[in-house]
Amino acid sequence: EKFKALKNEGNDFVKKGKYEEAVNKYSECIKLNTEEHTIYTNRALCYLKLYKYEEAKQDCDHVLQIEDSNIKAFYRRALAYKGLQVRKKTMAGI
Repeated sequence: EKFKALKNEGNDFVKKGKYEEAVNKYSECIKLNTEEHTIYTNRALCYLKLYKYEEAKQDCDHVLQIEDSNIKAFYRRALAYKGLQVRKKTMAGI
């Protein structure tokens, strides 16, 4: 199945530290199947690694709206909020 192949390619990119490429693969997966929640949490991880905290938070919010007990989504959303707070303080010059 194309979805599984894309997901595996994305996972391989993550293992190699190629987060931009992984985001692209996971985004293609989402176009094929929006019901697979692990793709959103995987993509959120990549966004965190790329310092794209707002995007990471959105992916986690999406998962938590559907599956409110997803531990990975909670954890990664917390990391995203933390990243956003640090960025806000840095911008403010504190």
